[in-house]
Amino acid sequence: MADWPYNTANWKRLRLAHLSLSPFCVGCEARNVLTVANTVDHITAIADGGPPFPGHDGLASYCPPCHGAKTARGTEAGPVRTSKPRRGCKPDGTPLDPTHPWHEKSLAADQTRPMVYLHSQLVRDLTDG
Repeated sequence: MADWPYNTANWKRLRLAHLSLSPFCVGCEARNVLTVANTVDHITAIADGGPPFPGHDGLASYCPPCHGAKTARGTEAGPVRTSKPRRGCKPDGTPLDPTHPWHEKSLAADQTRPMVYLHSQLVRDLTDG
């Protein structure tokens, strides 16, 4: 963390202010886990055109494991960037990683015929003989 802008007094003040406003890790909160954050990250990386000193809506608080997972999948990882989906699920069972292949599955076919209909069709087929 020795490179500009992270070695400036402005960044240190912004980081402390953001951690006081958002003290919990946003990655852990997605899993309904409360973890105290100690890292502040740019939502849009400076290398991708993000401002070096954004407002609080341009920053996110992370714990070290979540920050590492986010950074490993972002453009700032460079040539060592991983394309593996992030492990873990939200409380509703959907994967944490929005790029996970599960999200590509179409549920339209499942929604057109509810399970009740399928069950009654099976019972009818068995009784018809």
